[in-house]
Amino acid sequence: MAIATVNPATGETLKSFGAMGPEEVERRLATAETAFAGYRTTGFDERTRLVLRAADLLDGDRDDIARTMTLEMGKPIAAARAEAAKCAKAMRWYAEHAAALLADEEPAQDDVHDSGAERARVHYRPLGVVLAVMPWNFPLWQVVRFAAPALMAGNVGLLKHASNVPGTALYLEDLFRRAGFPEGCFQTLLIGSDGVEKVLRDRRVAAATLTGSEPAGRSVAAICGDEIKKTVLELGGSDPYLVLPSADVERAARTAVTARVQNNGQSCIAAKRFIVHTDVYDAFAEQFTAGMRELKVGDPLLEDTDVGPLASEQGRTDLEELVDDAVRKGARALCGGGRPEGSDRGWFYLPTVLAGITADMRIHQEETFGPVATLYRVRDLDEAVSVANDSPFGLSSNVWTRDSAEVERCVRDLQAGGVFFNGMTASHPAFPFGGIKRSGYGRELSGHGIREFCNVTTVWHGASS
Repeated sequence: MAIATVNPATGETLKSFGAMGPEEVERRLATAETAFAGYRTTGFDERTRLVLRAADLLDGDRDDIARTMTLEMGKPIAAARAEAAKCAKAMRWYAEHAAALLADEEPAQDDVHDSGAERARVHYRPLGVVLAVMPWNFPLWQVVRFAAPALMAGNVGLLKHASNVPGTALYLEDLFRRAGFPEGCFQTLLIGSDGVEKVLRDRRVAAATLTGSEPAGRSVAAICGDEIKKTVLELGGSDPYLVLPSADVERAARTAVTARVQNNGQSCIAAKRFIVHTDVYDAFAEQFTAGMRELKVGDPLLEDTDVGPLASEQGRTDLEELVDDAVRKGARALCGGGRPEGSDRGWFYLPTVLAGITADMRIHQEETFGPVATLYRVRDLDEAVSVANDSPFGLSSNVWTRDSAEVERCVRDLQAGGVFFNGMTASHPAFPFGGIKRSGYGRELSGHGIREFCNVTTVWHGASS
């Protein structure tokens, strides 16, 4: 696969990059190993200083890196600036909280004495060099939410970014260098997907994290399983969005539009399947469809654009095939359903709402990575939960209700890594993020995320005399 910046709004190749050869990859692996040997012994005060410096630099670079992201993968420029700001916020959060999150834990004294110890504690130590295989859809945020906790824990990072966002990948390496991190603490590998296995199997790589597709996750998990190396996987999602009779329908419909088309609809945690109780279905469908129809599709560099292009021509083709299959089998497009008129350049697709979804349609089980929503009418909460769980994915979920019994039922029964009530799913550094089923395993963010790549060490002291 070519490593290049291709503007998805025009299809124009802006810049191409040569893949790193074996000698350069080897040099960077050796540099990472050397960096870890020293960096692992730094204290939290020094790590905090470096991460805070990176956050300050990122704030200063916000406009420039936002433009880079928009040109590389097509997100609206306002969303790109917001992504950069969110990354700086996450860096500061981990700089402030890491020492407490990784503080030694003291077992109960009764258990310590029962074990025959005079004293004992649980200590968190960094694992080493962690390879991050990252996607293009949030090219800054996906990396920072790994890098900030990993660096604060004393690990060092290698980044294999998606091949269509090389400018963002190189920026990240430069950001941490300018912040003053020792050489080799964070490096980008400009390699194709065919070069990942060799790096994963290298003895100097201790663990890996991947955000991306299910096939990519299977591959990385299989290789690391063979090598007995720790992995964290955040894969696809087909998140349900339940609207129940007690919901504020107007607010639920308005929020649903944002939840579906955020990042041009190319988000694992975007709501995709809208499951609506029959009592409020008609009102919700009308308002939701109207909101989707009103969105402005166009040049993502313009401030008033709501939805830009899909990131690649293949991505649009995949989306078209899912929609066409559904329509052939009886689904109805309440709005959208194709390319905008006159869109002879770029990979644009209209915001779309499909009703009448049935189980034999591909779109019922496969993830839609673009601004296409599927709409389901259900009789009661039992059916709503059943439809929500009828998916191979389990990343997050959204529920609109003011009924406390329905809240407890959904917390208990929805098969997902998160349940968001009366709002849309969003990631925040304080809360764990990840999924179940084919959405992956392990957690990012919060204390759970920073401990994923730590050696959880039991320290036991017998009586000294």
